[in-house]
Amino acid sequence: MPKVTFLLLPDVPEDEQNRLICDKIADLFRHYRKVRVCASSQTQAEALDELLWQRPADGFIPHNLHGEGPANGVPVEIIWPQAENVSRRPGYVLFNLAEQVPAQAQQSQTLFDIVPPAEAQKALARERYKHYRANGCELNTQPLNPA
Repeated sequence: MPKVTFLLLPDVPEDEQNRLICDKIADLFRHYRKVRVCASSQTQAEALDELLWQRPADGFIPHNLHGEGPANGVPVEIIWPQAENVSRRPGYVLFNLAEQVPAQAQQSQTLFDIVPPAEAQKALARERYKHYRANGCELNTQPLNPA
């Protein structure tokens, strides 16, 4: 049964939210070694890619945007809903930042999903929660706190 953890993003400025998201990506990489991040858009994917490149050398996360890098992939791949030809990669943890349940959700046994602080986005997160529950996922919720 897939496990889904909803992470409650605090109501802080966007740059702090992005730092928390990058810290979570780093944490997932350290724990699982293979992570697929589903950004809400290509613009967000490119911004996350840039932020991950800015991490200190001792905190480097081997990553790339979908369609870049080696043919067999890297430990952290950043995708977005409109990305074409996203290959099936078993064993990846999925970290969803998109407003909908990503197509790749069915390929992962461990998923993390962001719940933004804005009410409209919380409503979309509730719909994803209902989807996962209806599909028999084990659900958990926790705050996304600074490391």
